[in-house]
Amino acid sequence: MNAIVSVTQDWGIGKNNRLLVRNREDMLRFKQLTMGGTVVMGRKTFESFPAGPLKGRRNIVVTRDAHYADAHPGIECATSPMEALLLAKADSADKVWLIGGESLYRELLPYCERCLVTRNQVSVPADAYFPNLDEDSAWELECVEGSSQTPEGIPYDFATYRNLDQRDSY
Repeated sequence: MNAIVSVTQDWGIGKNNRLLVRNREDMLRFKQLTMGGTVVMGRKTFESFPAGPLKGRRNIVVTRDAHYADAHPGIECATSPMEALLLAKADSADKVWLIGGESLYRELLPYCERCLVTRNQVSVPADAYFPNLDEDSAWELECVEGSSQTPEGIPYDFATYRNLDQRDSY
């Protein structure tokens, strides 16, 4: 499994269940990478999608409500992060993507092989954060590519981090 996330300079990922930076290239990259695969997310992340389940992908939503899927066609529910991993095992590990939110990232990040991070060079108020991989000895920066800026002038790049201490999940 891999994780994919968009962060600000202080590793902020959201506020009021919304992304902090609108970045069209980040969205296109997210779609390209996850299309045809499985996305694992928390309930609040799922509810932030205006059109419901992400099309062209298997959607696994972690929620305590075992009947949540009854009201949301097109998703599968897992009542715990570990159950989500078990459900995702049916798919090739390189096609499974952890996409948020904060608590699910914190719990399942040790099971990810790589983390693809869009690093937006801006600081804005946030109420949800991603672990700072630059300060975590279990992770190393593997490569940086695609340095550019948004139409609003926010510089960004795409960084790939590799987990040096990955837990067995597959």
